[in-house]
Amino acid sequence: MKKKGEMKKVIKVKDKVNDGQDDDPWWWLVQEGIRPSFLCISLFALLVRVAVGLHPYSGAGTPPKFGDYEAQRHWMEITLNLPPKDWYRNSSVNDLSYWGLDYPPLTAYQSYVHGVFLKTFDPDSVALFTSRGYESYLGKLLMRWTVLSSDVLIFFPAVLYFVLVYRSMRFGMGQNSDVAWHIAMIVLNPCLILIDHGHFQYNCISLGLTIAAIAAALSQKDLVASVLYCLALNHKQMSAYFAPAFFGYLLGKCLRKKNPLLEVTKLGLMVIGTFAVVWWPYLQSKDAALAVLSRLAPFERGIYEDYVANFWCTSSVLVKWKKLYSTQSLRIFSLAATLITCLPSMVQQILAPSSKGFLYALLNSSFSFYLFSFQVHEKSILLPLLPLTLLALEESRLILWLTHFAMFSMFPLLHRDKLVLAYMALYTLFILVYFAPCGPGGRCHGTKTLDNTQKTKRSVDFITSITFHPLVMGCLGLCSLILHVIYLTMHPPNKYPFLFEAVIMLICFSQFVLFTFYFNSKQWMLSKHLTSKDKQKKLI
Repeated sequence: MKKKGEMKKVIKVKDKVNDGQDDDPWWWLVQEGIRPSFLCISLFALLVRVAVGLHPYSGAGTPPKFGDYEAQRHWMEITLNLPPKDWYRNSSVNDLSYWGLDYPPLTAYQSYVHGVFLKTFDPDSVALFTSRGYESYLGKLLMRWTVLSSDVLIFFPAVLYFVLVYRSMRFGMGQNSDVAWHIAMIVLNPCLILIDHGHFQYNCISLGLTIAAIAAALSQKDLVASVLYCLALNHKQMSAYFAPAFFGYLLGKCLRKKNPLLEVTKLGLMVIGTFAVVWWPYLQSKDAALAVLSRLAPFERGIYEDYVANFWCTSSVLVKWKKLYSTQSLRIFSLAATLITCLPSMVQQILAPSSKGFLYALLNSSFSFYLFSFQVHEKSILLPLLPLTLLALEESRLILWLTHFAMFSMFPLLHRDKLVLAYMALYTLFILVYFAPCGPGGRCHGTKTLDNTQKTKRSVDFITSITFHPLVMGCLGLCSLILHVIYLTMHPPNKYPFLFEAVIMLICFSQFVLFTFYFNSKQWMLSKHLTSKDKQKKLI
């Protein structure tokens, strides 16, 4: 009788499992674990990237300077044919006015490696002087492959590392379908795919290194995290958008350990050592180091270029910053504004470091830099978007909204690159994946997050009730759709040739500001959930 009872229990359990499989269309993908599901989603994401790579790129067939594609190819040409000491120095063989290197040394080393690859199969594509504007079919194919390989070797493994760490910490991953959905939100980020594989850049390297650094920090490997983040910073200086969050979180953890001075010293030595290795060819002389630094901060370009949805560009409609103030004054203004807005987030992590708070700090500090720092580009929205994709399960409602406006803010840029078809296709794909049955997007978990938040703070209640009200969201969504159609079918008045860009910029900026207020409030409220025991606990 006892055995029969046990058999009945087993049958009931199996029935429940089968019911779960029937209700969860993602089950077949995640039944074997995270790694197989990650492999399937990554292969699909790779195919999507290949498809986008069939479209045009920045500056295609537009001499004399072409665009970002030519810049990346030219850097391969320079690093392959000149010694490192001449890479950042203006000379008769390296005209810095023609796409001179303006990223840190790790980008130069990456360009050299990719240049070797191109030279192996198509030497003419990286020949000194004669390869300017080189756009052969083979050359373009090889260039696209360098970005794909960067995704496969750096970005995808970093995402897997993060998801494994995140899963082990169980930040809300309830069902197996949540794992697959979360992976898809990160690797199928339409903004990143459009910029790297359409427009043509290598953001997947710096962002991949940043994701790996975040995962290492969350898994208590602080020394590894500091090295990985320094590598990201040495690949693209825009990775500094995350610096306040890393500084606050790592310092906060050090201060809670038994020997804070020793822990801070170890981190400092790892940072100095990493920078020393990467910068070694340029540490031989002061002039060489200054030559690199001068290229990393192009203040002569002005506080903004084109129409980017940040404070300086948006407010320039009323305040002509470039005419009223000198570049030196604007540098001080932007530095002060950036530090003031990212300081609360950093301080919160120093006082009460936590894993979830760290992810919100990354989001808040990157938004501060995007909105207020000097010389921001449309593509820089990729940086605030990264930590939000990592928090997709916590903010499953808002990731849809922010991704929508991030794409919208880049629409004029992508339109110039003739990537409208890819833009529409990737947006549609993102919506389909987001609303996949039994995924957090389809279950509207984001509503629960907002409700819990509204109960704890009035300011957040005001922001969420106004900004994220279905009627407001519907109106803004309809406005953006109409603006897309107008931008594609109509010409602006001759008196205001950039009217459409200005309206797009204004709408996106308003949303980004509200996101910044909301996420900063959300981060500070995390401190209230820490018990007195948690605050006194020493990290080992």
